[in-house]
Amino acid sequence: MSTINPQDWLEFGQKFHGHKCPAMPLGLRTGAAAMNALGVERAKDGQILAFVDLGEDHCATCYADGLQVIMGTTFGKGNIKKTHKGKWAVTLVDRESGKAVRVTPKAEAMLQNKQSDFFKKYREKGIPASKVPSEVVDPLIVKVMSAPQEMLLNISNVYDYKLEPKKDSFNGFVCDECGEMTVEEYGRIKSGKHVCIDCAAK
Repeated sequence: MSTINPQDWLEFGQKFHGHKCPAMPLGLRTGAAAMNALGVERAKDGQILAFVDLGEDHCATCYADGLQVIMGTTFGKGNIKKTHKGKWAVTLVDRESGKAVRVTPKAEAMLQNKQSDFFKKYREKGIPASKVPSEVVDPLIVKVMSAPQEMLLNISNVYDYKLEPKKDSFNGFVCDECGEMTVEEYGRIKSGKHVCIDCAAK
């Protein structure tokens, strides 16, 4: 298997993400390191599963888009999950081999980024990343993309990881109240009617 090069995904990642920032490229670097350590290819289906320690409403969640782009672990395929720990580590699991690796951006590298003008003069003052001038953000992106891996990331040894078998549901029904298509396993019974969660709560 060929080595995954994060530089190959930068342009697409920025288009997908919608703006330039250092966090999305950090996700590219982290995802590439995880795949290369585990010896897996980008997921076409659900071959690999990523557990990302991000929470909600904190800085640098853009990182997850870099992971999705490079690893093919996407919201639509259901093979990326947030653990809501408010950290940036990712645990990548290969379903076939039952092996996993945990990759964490180094605290020192992240702290350096947080001292940059991008954060101090713009993001911390509420200015959206898309409004930060290129001359401010571009050098930060170059730094993230070109930093030696050992200065940027901590990579665990590969270890065993037990996953429950994946179960996809193809069963559905039309809610008796709102008429919307609903997955069978999310259905409820309300006064003898087969309804969705929203209608059951009304």
